[in-house]
Amino acid sequence: MADVKNKVAENVEGAYYVDDQCITCQRCIDEAPNNFKMNDNGSSAFVFKQPENDTEKKNCEDAMDSCPAEAIGNDG
Repeated sequence: MADVKNKVAENVEGAYYVDDQCITCQRCIDEAPNNFKMNDNGSSAFVFKQPENDTEKKNCEDAMDSCPAEAIGNDG
């Protein structure tokens, strides 16, 4: 389960975030490319844009559900 206290620094403010347990599988990017991307050094994914509509929210939820490391959280 993702821990809000361990969010990676690149996450934008908002409900969704990636924590330091990310294993860089890129599944979140596959599920929600409008919201997730890898950081510059390739060590973690992060939320670069919070969802702005129902489709993006569903995609973020799908990314969270499919994350094998449970590194995606939603504090919304």
